[in-house]
Amino acid sequence: MVHVRQLDPSASPLEYFGFEARRLREAAGMTLEQLGKVIYCTGSLIGQVETAAKVPSRVFAEALDAAFMTDGFFSRLLGLVLRSQLPNWFQPYADMEAKAAFISTYQCQVVHGLLQTPEYAAALMAVEYPPDKVEELVAARMERQRILLRKQPPAVWVVLDEAVLLREVGGREVMRRQLTRLLAYRDDPWVNVQVLPFTAGVHTGLMGSFNLLRFEDDPDIYYSESYDEAHMTANSQVIRERSVAYARLQADALPVEESADLIARVLGERYGDRTDAVTPGRPPAEPSSPSTVPAARTSSTHSRCK
Repeated sequence: MVHVRQLDPSASPLEYFGFEARRLREAAGMTLEQLGKVIYCTGSLIGQVETAAKVPSRVFAEALDAAFMTDGFFSRLLGLVLRSQLPNWFQPYADMEAKAAFISTYQCQVVHGLLQTPEYAAALMAVEYPPDKVEELVAARMERQRILLRKQPPAVWVVLDEAVLLREVGGREVMRRQLTRLLAYRDDPWVNVQVLPFTAGVHTGLMGSFNLLRFEDDPDIYYSESYDEAHMTANSQVIRERSVAYARLQADALPVEESADLIARVLGERYGDRTDAVTPGRPPAEPSSPSTVPAARTSSTHSRCK
């Protein structure tokens, strides 16, 4: 007799998801294979999700909602599941980011996480994590990007060092798609991308990347990362100093239109001139199968959770 792992639904969002999926399947009198035929995936994959051995994708969650007519229950729960896969030290920031009305960020090494393509994110993650963990972290990062799909999304202002455009993360094709993604925000009213050119010389961002979050009713937040930890504070003096520093970075950076022109030029000259269409303000579509995201490509770039 095969032993089936019994989940504690109070242990984590992932175990609660698996527990509810199994409970509804058994209540419907369906085997794993029968449910698999309904939602177009293998019974083995369903079994892995039901035992919390695999993190489900959004496609999988939506398929369960359709199969069991649960009115979006699994789709809503998935956000908690994916958020729980983020490193513990990063989760407090992710919670605050999801509530922010205005997000300002300066990035000196990589594209900010809210604007990354899955392939670019996977290449970053693959430096420090095994393939199965990479899939989970990329899915969690794509879930973060859903705040850009809201009816009233946060205003996002991104200043990227020019080096970010030249650092080849994941290979030429990955960079081609990533820069195309950045160009897709050219006419987005909620997302503004500026490039800080090398010709700016010494500037106020030389200490490293940082984020500023502004809220409707709560104090502003300053956030930065070191190699193995994060620093987040609402200290008014820090906010004041970093806000002034960010304003100077914006002043030193190219205007939004000139920044887009530079991105397009680097895209054409360094990575080829093909531009795949990406909908402005929208994260790339997930895979059509109810599985997890594609395996990562390796890169020598530092990953982190930015």
